[in-house]
Amino acid sequence: MTKKASTPALRFKGFTYTWEQRRLGEVLSLIKDGTHGTHQDVEDGPLLLSAKNIKHGEIRWDNTDRRIAQADYEKIHSTFSLENGDILLTIVGSIGEVAILRNSDGITFQRSVAFLRPNKELKSEFLYAEVLSEHFQKELDNRKSTSAQPGIYLGDLGEIPFTFPKDIAEQKQIGTYFRNLDHLITLHQRKYDKLTNMKKSMLEKMFPKNGANVPEIRFKGFTDAWEQRKLSSLCDKFTDGDWIEAKDQSNSGVRLIQTGNVGVAEYLDKPNNKKWVSNDTFEALHCEEVFEGDILISRLPEPAGRACIVPNLGTKMITAVDCTIVRVSKNTSNEFLLQYLSSQNYFDEVNTCLAGGTRQRISRSNLANFDVPMPTKKSEQVAIGSFFTNLDRLITLHQRELEKLKNLKKACLEKMFV
Repeated sequence: MTKKASTPALRFKGFTYTWEQRRLGEVLSLIKDGTHGTHQDVEDGPLLLSAKNIKHGEIRWDNTDRRIAQADYEKIHSTFSLENGDILLTIVGSIGEVAILRNSDGITFQRSVAFLRPNKELKSEFLYAEVLSEHFQKELDNRKSTSAQPGIYLGDLGEIPFTFPKDIAEQKQIGTYFRNLDHLITLHQRKYDKLTNMKKSMLEKMFPKNGANVPEIRFKGFTDAWEQRKLSSLCDKFTDGDWIEAKDQSNSGVRLIQTGNVGVAEYLDKPNNKKWVSNDTFEALHCEEVFEGDILISRLPEPAGRACIVPNLGTKMITAVDCTIVRVSKNTSNEFLLQYLSSQNYFDEVNTCLAGGTRQRISRSNLANFDVPMPTKKSEQVAIGSFFTNLDRLITLHQRELEKLKNLKKACLEKMFV
């Protein structure tokens, strides 16, 4: 292959030499896939993993994954062995997931995973990062077979153009940067997962289970039994939004909140997809105004029945006909009711009431008849609502930070490689 020199759009200070292009196979000392054989499962033995175990830069496995006999493992590795620092690349099914093998003891892979071992010209962490880059992922996509299960042949993999700095110091700096970025992403992902699991668990425990009249966990000072109330009986307003056609919309005026703005217990702002109707249209169609603090329930998937509290958008608001407007009475906490409307018990009940064609929906009349478990004291409702609202804020904080880090990584992968 003719060597071609080039440089990335973004690089660290102090490095000015042009990068060199080779075929991937020319900078590897090993390019091989996992076992093609059939192996009997055993209860205790080396792990036999596959492409499904490599996700987001990590090798993930648990007690449900396959184990094989030691004799089978030794037969697989009779001519080669895996080493710490080898790059694992998925090449069958879900193509392009990549991870660095940090501990090679007692682990092997099926043929859906390729092993890439860099030669002395290349550092493992740089190779890992470049395989994730946009240009390399496009090369993989262009070379995959179009059979029932997509795959890429090792020969085609080795032919992919690979551009890299000859200076090992630059490779190390790039590799370290992405390793640290991945570490931050993993930390925020774990915090986010922990908080979302905590919320799910607390929703189950802080609302009574079916047939019970008190929850498993409650705040001190509250001992009264809860009661069942029809959803519509908790509201001063329980009605659908307005039928707004494309011809009714304008570029300014009254904000139209759509079903896409309704998330599970959160309002989803979509600045590039704002819809409006004029004040004249608002009056002519006798639209139902929506106010800050109202709850909107989307009767359409996904999932049907999800709800959010309307924030202050700084303008007059209406909503679409497939959203039910819930304006709670003075004896009901909107934050408490919102959390019930995000519980698994509620969604299970919604699923029993869905009707329609390809996009099943729940009717407002069915929603109105839902039994809501309610503390008799509003102060307990407020305490529960505030607890989950604060938890939601923490979840949103980590979610946004996670999105920022992922976007930063994506941008750097595009600009720091050729």
